Amino acid sequence: MNKYLLSAGVFLVLGTSAAFAHITLETQEAAVGSTYKAVLRVPHGCDGKATTAVRVQIPEGVIAVKPMPKPGWTLQTKKGKYDKSYQLYGQPVTDGVKEVDWSGGSLPDEFYDEFVFRATLTADLSVGQKLYFPVVQECDGAADRWIEIPAAGQDEDALENPAPGIKLLPKK
Repeated sequence: MNKYLLSAGVFLVLGTSAAFAHITLETQEAAVGSTYKAVLRVPHGCDGKATTAVRVQIPEGVIAVKPMPKPGWTLQTKKGKYDKSYQLYGQPVTDGVKEVDWSGGSLPDEFYDEFVFRATLTADLSVGQKLYFPVVQECDGAADRWIEIPAAGQDEDALENPAPGIKLLPKK
């Protein structure tokens, strides 16, 4: 009986560490209609290789994105049209950053780092829902795509490559 408990304990520990092996957001909930500081946590490389690029897709309803530069990395943004017009400080906004790319750096597999941007979560996002930020992590010719978004009713813990996300709270 004890060997079964030991096996279950080992499985639990290993399963728990695997759950934290993907890119996550430090703050996993935020109010709609507020400013959100997104801190993408990169815990490892790809199959032992150093991370050389991190690209995050900005979902609809997230506007006024301003990424934080990282020494040793090249920072680029890709802009485009929003699906609709949003209000920002009383002014209409119809386009903005749709993707943020940090590249050209080197984050060895045995180290951890964070990639940061701030943005405004529009007031018309759905309270109670999760909002996902798909991320592609490139590593010396390999890539991990943290882009899976659960279907309605699907357990996100069952996903192999989950996109980091936040739970949307009511406006304060």
